[in-house]
Amino acid sequence: MGVSRHGIVALSLAWLLGGPTAFAGTDFADVDAVLKARCALCHSGPAAPLGLRLDSREGVLAGSSRGAIVVAGDPAASELIKRIEGTALPRMPMTGPPYLTVEEAALFEQWILEGMPGRMAAAVPEPPPGKPEVDSGPVRYDHVAPILAQRCVKCHTEGGLMGAPPEGYRVGSYADTISTADRVRVVPGSPGASELVRRIRGQALPRMPYDGPPFLTEEEIALIEQWIADGARDSAGNPASMPVGSRVRLHGRLTSPNRLDDVELVITRSARIDKSPRPGDYVEVRGRIDADGRLVVERMRRRE
Repeated sequence: MGVSRHGIVALSLAWLLGGPTAFAGTDFADVDAVLKARCALCHSGPAAPLGLRLDSREGVLAGSSRGAIVVAGDPAASELIKRIEGTALPRMPMTGPPYLTVEEAALFEQWILEGMPGRMAAAVPEPPPGKPEVDSGPVRYDHVAPILAQRCVKCHTEGGLMGAPPEGYRVGSYADTISTADRVRVVPGSPGASELVRRIRGQALPRMPYDGPPFLTEEEIALIEQWIADGARDSAGNPASMPVGSRVRLHGRLTSPNRLDDVELVITRSARIDKSPRPGDYVEVRGRIDADGRLVVERMRRRE
């Protein structure tokens, strides 16, 4: 089978700019640079989603726990190409858009068409332990996106490890992560009231990621908390809007009649209180976010 329509466009450009040999002799080194820049951040190391490591030619050829991702000589049948171009979901890389350019996609197609030649590339070294690098200023989404992509997206996406995303929550993009469509999981300025944080801390059960331990490191959790404390900003640095009126569902332990762990609760006379929860009990709290970002309780019940 031939190169896709996107690849044909890029190959035509290559012909005009560099003649018929512009793509001739494609080597793994040509695609390796793109893999390291856009893919290996998540697809490397023992926690790589579905065991798919894209930090070496050997890893690409080995494929994932679901099978091969490249078919020599047949780009159209290769799962790698389908994910890059978005004909199979979820589209890759998970942190897109932007996704790969037409020219980058065509490079992968040509490499597969030629039989995937090239030497084994050295694996990306494991990152040293410690707090992830963050430039000065408020934490932005692009700082935390790699953590979510490596540890959370494999389930919280369409067609993930659990099929449909659990409880409909997706974390493959900024818009999905802060979505209020079902209920809010990220409350800008309030990590403690954010279900995302409470799940990765283990204050709410089951603790996430679901395949842990290992769970997120203290440094990773602290970075996500700081992102939310700084306003859950997008990659351009714009803070998220307060989700006034959005529904919230939190689990945790009462530390006082009106405090859930480190979160102050606003309990009015209209709130429904079931099973006589007392300090020390593990409870479920449902409510809404007010204009000041506070959690106004509509219902609280003790969980066994």
